[in-house]
Amino acid sequence: MAEVKLLGLWYSPFSHRVEWALKIKGVEYEFIEEDLQNKSPLLLESNPIHKKIPVLIHNGKPICESMVILEYIDEAFEGPSILPIDPYDRAIARFWAKFLEDKVPAVGKTFFVKGEDQVKGKEEALEVLKILDNELKDKKFFVGDKFGFADIAANFVGLWLGVFEEASGVVLVTREKFPNFCAWRDEYINCSEIKEHLPSRDDLLAHFKARFQATAAAASK
Repeated sequence: MAEVKLLGLWYSPFSHRVEWALKIKGVEYEFIEEDLQNKSPLLLESNPIHKKIPVLIHNGKPICESMVILEYIDEAFEGPSILPIDPYDRAIARFWAKFLEDKVPAVGKTFFVKGEDQVKGKEEALEVLKILDNELKDKKFFVGDKFGFADIAANFVGLWLGVFEEASGVVLVTREKFPNFCAWRDEYINCSEIKEHLPSRDDLLAHFKARFQATAAAASK
């Protein structure tokens, strides 16, 4: 039997991308919680370039970067396909995954800055959300009616964004402004493939409230 380990963090959307892919495929794995303030020798050895999570270790061989890991899982293990079978649909899924990888970090950063930086960040974040809302019109998921690769890539905006909004008090998303995005998010959170594997929203909220409070306290000194 293949030995599969995942080095990650319980509150990381990047770790959960990989976990969901493993769950969809039915792969048994060992989750190893990392401490980014005291990175383990295994993490530093497995990802010597970036020294970041997540890292998938399959039969002793490490694979890094969450989206690279997703494609590896899809190819290396039997089970339901994560990427669409149709070549055109696969290309569309990869396009939106790349868009999300490039644009979403700026959305998350908006919550950790103040003043003019936050105003500029909000403008950029709202533009990204506008694009997503337009793309998701009359669509259940990014590619057809099946939860898949691009939706997994979108997990930060699917769950963590709402947590960040509540924890920080900075609101970006309303149903009036982004009805299609909100409808997709509802489908996302209630999707049978991942619903039982979602992290506790209450735990995430407590964690990030503490993070934002610590950031605010440090900035006021």
